Amino acid sequence: MAQAGAARGMATEKQIFNQIQSTKNIKKITSSMKMVSAAKLKGDETRLELAKPFNEWTNALCGKPVHLDDLENITYEELPQKTLIVPITSDKGLCGGVNSFISRSVRDAIGKINAQGKECDVVIIGDKGRSQMSRSFPEKILRTATDIQAPGNFNLAAALSAELTAAGAMNYDAVMIVYNSYVNAAVYHQYYKVIKPMAVEGEGESMVEYEFEPDVKSEIMGDLYEYMLTSQIYYCFMDGAAAEQSSRMTAMENASKNAGEMIDTLTLQYNRARQARITTELIEIISGASALEG
Repeated sequence: MAQAGAARGMATEKQIFNQIQSTKNIKKITSSMKMVSAAKLKGDETRLELAKPFNEWTNALCGKPVHLDDLENITYEELPQKTLIVPITSDKGLCGGVNSFISRSVRDAIGKINAQGKECDVVIIGDKGRSQMSRSFPEKILRTATDIQAPGNFNLAAALSAELTAAGAMNYDAVMIVYNSYVNAAVYHQYYKVIKPMAVEGEGESMVEYEFEPDVKSEIMGDLYEYMLTSQIYYCFMDGAAAEQSSRMTAMENASKNAGEMIDTLTLQYNRARQARITTELIEIISGASALEG
């Protein structure tokens, strides 16, 4: 019986020791991923600064983005009858709540838009967004764009804009882009921006103070709308990439910290189990020696 108890004690010690080694290996991985994300974040910050001019000129034509800070107070009443929603998410995970926040915002928007008697469809950018949203509203998803190269560039944004055009973006009254906006290494927010086609006649006619030659105004407004959509996608993609890396860096830092705490706890359990085994063996030796003397 004593040998069986000792064997069980040794097995428990070995299991704890293996857990400690596994957790140490995980901590090495998460620490390395944090360092990689920190290095990538520097590049994403630079690209984001270069992309800001692509966003500023669109604000004059289609308004500034709306902060999704409190979903209960966001009504989406300004949206027209038919809207194409474009959530920008990541292809990779292990980046905190970056993709979950976008999915939740899109789910809330679809519910409120439908409640107002309006129509909406979704074109998803990013594999993580596709996997999350396809479970909630698969009937609304027209197409998805995944396995997107990183880092992005304007040619990539043009390709994504072409995907939207192929999905029928020109047949909608507006395109609403939902994305993460980078603030600093520890903070990011969610925004949405509505881009409407340029009206060429009527009360809401755009650029009435300009004359257009040699092409007709409708063709030029259509081309400008496509370019504005591409520019906004480019900026949102750069903004979302920086937010993704900052969130991944924070997530890996927290994971490394949690792994360190777990290693301390397991080490304490291992030392207690080892001490208990040694104490038991000493008691058995002393008891055996006493029995022989008696």
